[in-house]
This record gives sequence, structure tokens and C-alpha cells, in this order.
Amino acid sequence: MIKHLRSAGDLDAATATLILDTAGEMAALAGREVKKLPTLRGRTVVNLFYEDSTRTRISFEAAAKRLSADVINFSAKGSSVSKGESLKDTALTLQAMGADAVVIRHSASGAPHRLSSWVDGSVINAGDGTHEHPTQALLDAYTMRSRLGRLAGLKVAIVGDVLHSRVARSNILLLTTLGAHVTLVGPPTLIPNDVAAALSPATKVSYDLDSVLPDMDVVMMLRVQTERMQDSYFPSAREYSRRYGLDLARMRRLPEHAIVMHPGPMNRGMEITPEVADSSRSTIVEQVANGVSARMAVLYLLLGGKA
Repeated sequence: MIKHLRSAGDLDAATATLILDTAGEMAALAGREVKKLPTLRGRTVVNLFYEDSTRTRISFEAAAKRLSADVINFSAKGSSVSKGESLKDTALTLQAMGADAVVIRHSASGAPHRLSSWVDGSVINAGDGTHEHPTQALLDAYTMRSRLGRLAGLKVAIVGDVLHSRVARSNILLLTTLGAHVTLVGPPTLIPNDVAAALSPATKVSYDLDSVLPDMDVVMMLRVQTERMQDSYFPSAREYSRRYGLDLARMRRLPEHAIVMHPGPMNRGMEITPEVADSSRSTIVEQVANGVSARMAVLYLLLGGKA
């Protein structure tokens, strides 16, 4: 029984598979006229977001509401945080209000771990600094399994700004746990070899995108996070796109069954061209829809079922 989801490392293969299987059952609700379940009626879920978010915040809100939970949305902007209130004081306030689960996004790596020591309810990491984003990894894994029928043995290339990507870290942990083979691709300045080896010794590293594409089942493009960059990691956006951007010519190098993923938001024209992003191989829109199902599964199992 897990109480918190702070890292993809919290999940063993059996628990991760249970979440993915449950997400499939939740996805079936989307085709029903009434999309709500009474499972979490009377439970309170707080979305505690210290960073800007569109997809993740709305996805968690939709997931909780479809399970009939009461949802409180907290944004640091316009709250007592702007007056200097600490994370601990905010946590104690939520504890006093009886929050059953707190979904937190924070700019500081490790914030969910600290929060879990201050509240009695479950803590779900919705992204902490450059550390992790476990529910994104779950929805990505669910999307791969839905499209390709399996995860074990899949060859997955994660391409781009791995250094600043919490999505990459969570995907490395989860996908290797589930038997996939991960290769990190990007400029040497944006791939921390020591981190890759620490997360999974089996993870490979390549600096040549063209050489790895013919063998891949999945190519996951990462956004270049310029807002987190204090130094110059590549000569120019044009040079980055030429070496590591996915365009139609590169997509044709992939096997016919291969799919293209992106966690969003995208820098269209930089790491991925519009033609590729909008192609039939792209799962970007599916990932958004699957995000609601995956987060419903997480909330259900942490608060209403067994995990």
C-alpha cells in the first residue's frame, strides 16, 4: 500500500502496472454519458500550485471531479505566499482544513517530500523543480502501451533538454522498471551522464539523433527550457533545431510503427516541426486525454482503492 506518489521510484513494477490497468478502466468512462464515479465523494483534494501550469492543473482537477471529490485550487499568486508564508505554514493550514490529498507543483526540488512530513493526507508530486513529474511518466507509459500494446522491450529515445527535465527523470525510472530500454539523446551540455547512470545503469546516451532513430519504437521530444537556463548550452536555436529537432525527414527514418511523443508545451519549429506534431504518428493530444485517466487512477488507488 503506497500512501504518497512523490517519485516514479516509489513504484515497483506491480504497482505501476496496477495504476496503468486502472487508468484503462477509467478511460472507458470517457465514452459514457455520465462520466462521474462516486468513489471519492466526501474526500477533499487540494491542488497546490506554486508554478504556472495549464495541462497538469486542469487534468488533476478534472480527474478529482470525475471521481466526485471536492476540489480546492490553490495558486501561490494572490495568496498569503506573496506575503511571505512558508510552505510549512501553508501545509499546516491545509492539514487543519482536512485535506485528504495534496497535489503539489513547486519550483524547489524535493518539496513534495518535505510536504509529506507535515500533512496526514496523501501527497502527489505534480512536478518539483528539475527533479521529477511521476504522473506525466505514468500517462506517457499508458499512451505507449495503448498505441504499441506493450512496454517491456520497447526502445524509447528521450531527446533534448534532459538536464532540466523532470519528465525525463521520471520516465527513465518508470520505463526501466517496466522493462523498456531508454536512450537519452541531445547535446553533451544537456545530458548529465552521472544522473542517467544513477537513475538507471542500463540507460544509454547518444549525441547523434539520426543514428538512433531507425531502431526506436518511441521518440519523446523534450521542450528546451530556456527559462531554467542561466548559461549558453548550445550555439543558437537554429543550430539546436538542425541537430536535434524532429522534422519530416527525420520522422521518415523511424520504423513504420514508431510513435512521436511530447509532454508539452511545445516549441514548435525548434524541437519539433508542426508537420510532425500534427501527424498521425504523434500522440500529443492523446497524452492530454490519457493524463486525466492516469491521474484518476492515482487518486482512486491512493484514496479509494488499493495500491
